[in-house]
Amino acid sequence: MIVLAGAILGALLGVYNAKRRGGSRLDMAQHATATAIAFALIGLIITIVIHRTLV
Repeated sequence: MIVLAGAILGALLGVYNAKRRGGSRLDMAQHATATAIAFALIGLIITIVIHRTLV
């Protein structure tokens, strides 16, 4: 769940940043994809750390 939430949050943040900088639709898509991947990886690391410490 943390990974999915991170990906969605990252995509929204990427679109917001691209739109704020005056980017086109393709810029928004690229920023959304890149930040979604980054936030999903961070969420995956957090999930692994939580799982390792609690179980």
